[in-house]
Amino acid sequence: MRIAFAGTPDFAHVALQALLDAGFEVALVLTQPDRPAGRGLQLQASPVRQCASRHGIAVVQPRSLRLDGRFPDDAQAARTALAAARIDALIVAAYGLILPAWVLQMPRHGCLNIHASLLPRWRGAAPIHRAIEAGDAETGVTIMQMDEGLDTGAMLLREALAIAPRETTGTLHDRLAALGGVLIVRALKELQQGELQPTPQPPEGISYAHKISKAESALDWSLPAEVLERRVRAFDPFPGTQTVHGGVTLKLRDCEIDSFYRNTDKRFGHILYMDSNGIGVACGNGSVLRLTALQRAGGKRLAVGEFLRGHAMAVGDPLGAEPG
Repeated sequence: MRIAFAGTPDFAHVALQALLDAGFEVALVLTQPDRPAGRGLQLQASPVRQCASRHGIAVVQPRSLRLDGRFPDDAQAARTALAAARIDALIVAAYGLILPAWVLQMPRHGCLNIHASLLPRWRGAAPIHRAIEAGDAETGVTIMQMDEGLDTGAMLLREALAIAPRETTGTLHDRLAALGGVLIVRALKELQQGELQPTPQPPEGISYAHKISKAESALDWSLPAEVLERRVRAFDPFPGTQTVHGGVTLKLRDCEIDSFYRNTDKRFGHILYMDSNGIGVACGNGSVLRLTALQRAGGKRLAVGEFLRGHAMAVGDPLGAEPG
């Protein structure tokens, strides 16, 4: 089977490498254009492009695939390259561009997407983040036959993965990426053997994983501690969560729910206690969140005991923008 691959970040790189290790012929790779990165803002190739280059695979990097869009020359170049590749299937994983009808219809077996959720739950851009934020007990990977809808295509393979109690998006991402690589190899082998059966997504249980905005990083201390604790884990490592103390922005790097201490005065965001093991902060519904690791902008992650040696805080101090 001759395939092409469309993807950009590490999640996609894992799948591409799995396909190569399994012996599939990858004739062409589509990935996002190089982006400025690092302190020097030097152009950096995506993990998928770097992998393709190591294996001598041809790469195209269109800014858009819409022939009637802002970059028609890019789209036409991609169309020419895909047609010349004579592929049986296009594998898509976290590519970042919408695939128009001409792409979906070109391969003999269509386009197969590696989606990091148990569809139809968490269609959309940020399924890993939103699963943790919502407190889901499990998530997984779905191999989907792509259509023109937003993650609405028929399911080809689907496997669940339990979400650990202290799971972050970073750790769950890596486990799902590995599972995605295993499932896409299995899907293509079954497709070759005529054993892959599409199953329409059920109309029940649909939810959308909207893209994470930077505005969500600032914690609202009036929310219950369990909601905030999940958000800290969901937004780790990106975009992170933060609050403000004395005009200084602090990133929350680790925390836990304090099940033994109650917030009785309802002053959301105020420090209730502090010691070398944690800082207790008043949250909604009488709950308390214990901060155990913090980071100042430009600094490094520090356990609370070490952090407090370089940043003065006191019981009663407010955090965030809420009035005292």
